[in-house]
Amino acid sequence: MDRRNMFPAPRHILLAAVAGVIAGAVAVYVTTTLRGNNDTELTAGTAATVAADASSQDKVCAAKADAAKKIGAAATGQVAAMMPADPPQSLKGLAFNGPDGKPMTIGDQKGRVLLVNLWATWCAPCRAEMPALDALEREMGGENFEVVAINVDTGDDTKPKKFLQEIGIASLGYYRDNTLTVFNDLKTRGLALGLPVTLLIDGEGCLLANMNGPAEWASPDAKKLIEAALAL
Repeated sequence: MDRRNMFPAPRHILLAAVAGVIAGAVAVYVTTTLRGNNDTELTAGTAATVAADASSQDKVCAAKADAAKKIGAAATGQVAAMMPADPPQSLKGLAFNGPDGKPMTIGDQKGRVLLVNLWATWCAPCRAEMPALDALEREMGGENFEVVAINVDTGDDTKPKKFLQEIGIASLGYYRDNTLTVFNDLKTRGLALGLPVTLLIDGEGCLLANMNGPAEWASPDAKKLIEAALAL
């Protein structure tokens, strides 16, 4: 079977993303905070410090426009919908729970290129691309790179864990945000229309590229894209 037919052509991805919104991806909204979904209420002084730090991080990332363009040029074929960040921005504060169930942020993965993917069990395109993401992590994951697949199902862990077990996912870590805060943070930034959402982030927590909709992540095109990010 031609695996290319399992995923929509790039021109159909926007429609798939919008369909994800209609299906309920943004059914839950939360109050925006300065640091992410795992933080407690900030004092005025602490909030000012955090805001200044975030501004400084964004300046560092904005200087990586050329790197983002190189990633955009490397996004071809099966991953052609991956668009260069314009401008690159810091996602170090993006917060969720790690495989151990404890709160963490993108900044905790400093030094590693990350392919961050938001998915849910009710999202058909998400379910379809999960084996490919697992294969990419199995082949390329390591000290310098990781696929961070964040499940955003509401409720407890029963349904997503059962799904992953049923389809034999063995290489991906179990990252989780059952509040949809991480999705709504990305939506506020204009990075998320529906599910799945995928972000390519460098070792300093800077967004280099993003896409809405599925892709064939086990393809040579995807591997070339990751190699380009690792070479920066």
